[in-house]
Amino acid sequence: MSRLFGTDGVRGLANGELLTPELAVAVSASAARVLAESDRSHRPVAVVGRDPRASGEMLEAAVVAGLTSAGADAVRLGVLPTPAVAHLVGALGADLGVMISASHNAMPDNGIKLFAAGGQKLPDTVEDAIEAGMGAPGPRPTGSAIGRVRDDTAAIERYLDHLVASTPEPLAGLTVVVDCAHGAASFAAPEAYRRAGADVIAIHADPDGLNINDGVGSTHLESLQQAVVEHGAALGIAHDGDADRCLAVDETGAVVDGDRIMAVIAVAMREAGELVDDTLVATVMSNLGLHLAMQDMGISVRTTGVGDRYVLEELRAGGYSLGGEQSGHVVLPRHATTGDGLLTGLQLMARMAATKSSLAELAGIVTTLPQVLINVKVGDKAAVAASAAVTEAVAAAEAELGRTGRVLLRPSGTEQLVRVMVEAPTQAEADGVAQRLAAVVGSAS
Repeated sequence: MSRLFGTDGVRGLANGELLTPELAVAVSASAARVLAESDRSHRPVAVVGRDPRASGEMLEAAVVAGLTSAGADAVRLGVLPTPAVAHLVGALGADLGVMISASHNAMPDNGIKLFAAGGQKLPDTVEDAIEAGMGAPGPRPTGSAIGRVRDDTAAIERYLDHLVASTPEPLAGLTVVVDCAHGAASFAAPEAYRRAGADVIAIHADPDGLNINDGVGSTHLESLQQAVVEHGAALGIAHDGDADRCLAVDETGAVVDGDRIMAVIAVAMREAGELVDDTLVATVMSNLGLHLAMQDMGISVRTTGVGDRYVLEELRAGGYSLGGEQSGHVVLPRHATTGDGLLTGLQLMARMAATKSSLAELAGIVTTLPQVLINVKVGDKAAVAASAAVTEAVAAAEAELGRTGRVLLRPSGTEQLVRVMVEAPTQAEADGVAQRLAAVVGSAS
């Protein structure tokens, strides 16, 4: 049987075969029991947030029921970004954080993410203990031992205060268009940017429970590109449904991905003496152009597997101060325990304000090698990725590209997909190699 927890919690079709209210009750109750067993000095307290998708209301009720049935108090935070939940676990002294969101996935999906005390992601060993405990009967408190429920209506204000205090430079004079993906940051992102001094134009900031990520946000940048040019804005910022990602658009409408955002912030931090060991942590998905640009700037790049949890592990292990992914997850451990799209947007704009440079100028230090990413739907992602036919095809592609490019093939951590990534000297070469590999992957399913 496959592991319940993926690279970013439990995710699937809400009220479908996997992600049911019953599962939400079981996961949260087991998490509360695991916490209680590790520290019996007090009743566990869990904070619970969600994004605005309709199924979040149902799952929030189930999560709260599970927590309280196991003797934990539950604090409902309402609709707010995932990084806000992570921050508030620490700020409120909670023992556990639960975020109900499927991030950039389409509306029918949802997910459950867990944060430990201090807002840290749970280690695999704790996730395994929670999963094991789901099938075992636990103590059933009664009377006054049953957990209590309350709402924290000031939670979003605490998070906004934290964001503004973390911004190193006032943003006066900058006009930004922010695409909120009809998601969890529809209020928080425009408000944070305004409070930091920017002139803000918000788009796709009217969630109705059904429209989250629907052709908008960080996975669909076309309308943001158009809006930036039409408004003559200095830049555009795009978030995903739970706002742990940040992608950008420069004043010309060109996309600035996570690699380039990290490069801009890394240089700023190095100049300020804040980049520990002059090192940036990135995943294997980061473009070769980022590595070359950082080398030119005297910055080392340490590489991890794909997933912000692996970036976080490397950041903690080495005490580093910046890491992230090409997809827009950027982690600044001085200010956050996980990827925070709003914090990233503020840091990026602060660099523009401090240098009085355009985003195109700042991001231009990275020359991106043509890169193609194809997601291939399969029946069993692990079996397909490990098949002999796929392994042989990857080896042949690597031999063809030599030192001028690279191939990365990996199963998705959250969906039944195999991701095929190819970099090559020209777009045509990258497209050709990627299409051939994707065909082999599809036929191996």
